[in-house]
Amino acid sequence: MEKKTARLYFIDAMRAWAILMMLQGHFIDGLLDNAFRDPANSAYVVWKYFRGITAPVFFTVSGFIFTYLLIKVPQRGLENPRIKKGVKRGLQLLVIAYLLRLNLFGLFKGVIYKSFFLVDVLHCIGLSILAIIGVYLLTHNSKKIYFPVSLLAITLVLFLFEPAYKQWDLSFMPAALANYISRANGSVFTIIPWLGYTAFGGFLATIFTHYKNAKNLYHAAIPITAISGLALIYFSSSFFVSLSEWSGIGLFKAIYSNNYLFIRLGDVLVVFAIFMLFREYLKNKTFLRTGQNTLSIYVIHFIILYGSFTGMGLYYYFNHSLNPTLAITGAIGFMVLCSYLALLYDTHEEKIKASLNMAIGALWQLIAPLYLAIQRVLKSSFTRLLRAIGVVKN
Repeated sequence: MEKKTARLYFIDAMRAWAILMMLQGHFIDGLLDNAFRDPANSAYVVWKYFRGITAPVFFTVSGFIFTYLLIKVPQRGLENPRIKKGVKRGLQLLVIAYLLRLNLFGLFKGVIYKSFFLVDVLHCIGLSILAIIGVYLLTHNSKKIYFPVSLLAITLVLFLFEPAYKQWDLSFMPAALANYISRANGSVFTIIPWLGYTAFGGFLATIFTHYKNAKNLYHAAIPITAISGLALIYFSSSFFVSLSEWSGIGLFKAIYSNNYLFIRLGDVLVVFAIFMLFREYLKNKTFLRTGQNTLSIYVIHFIILYGSFTGMGLYYYFNHSLNPTLAITGAIGFMVLCSYLALLYDTHEEKIKASLNMAIGALWQLIAPLYLAIQRVLKSSFTRLLRAIGVVKN
């Protein structure tokens, strides 16, 4: 029992760290004056590098947690209760992702802005959860090894062929669909290659679950994970150069030219190793609760920083205008505020939902007569149309 609890502690702690780094990263990147973004400044370079670690860690941990919960139950296939919950969660994330990009002022004017169709973290995680479910259902009747191998294969394929598919011209597709694959219209994250990190998190979860009862699990996992991560960081680029020279395949040379996916995967493994190493010291209840409420924190941060629904967030007023002192101080306050509001919501979630349901019910009582009247008019008009064209008789 102790081992199980410790594992959940270090994963929740990783998720808490990732969401807090995302908060400060979005705040500083969006509000810091461009004059202070100096590539020669070592502090800025270190901050920028660690900011780049956040998203890969967040995607990987999300895939890890979902897959861990998916495979730990005894039921298999469609009988697994986590399938229904996972589908619901994936669709919920997609709905929330689009709602956060909705501008009510534009909607009242009858306009949906292009930014509504941009794809971000929640879209990708929602679709990634659905993809993991799909792989699970396709492989659950086969040998157990097929599921983790399939997840690892997805990661390798998406990472290896990124130089090829990032050049695809998807202008023939509707922007709402193309944005899931191409960054040409302004999407920050796309399902490819970011599904690769989530799938890799699922792969790690299967390995973790398989050896969960091993006596020396962490004694082996920590050095293996750390060494693998450092190897990817420092040697993956030269490895692809050697592959290119040996095979003559240009794809490997293209990977070397922009080898961020495998290097960031190495960063993720090193972060895993660090959090496993210090797992016994990561049991602060508030910190762990933060890791368990990342969705609420994400939603709150999006509303405050980017002005969901109104367009009037901090980014609107202070876009690239703060000096480093204000940006850093503001980022700390922003992390505290978003976390506090999310934990406050978590504490009073049932009361808040009950109040919302009452408000929605009251609103429905007001608009129900109008809705029913419109429904009757439309039904009558549609029936007359069908009679006019002879589809139905009088």
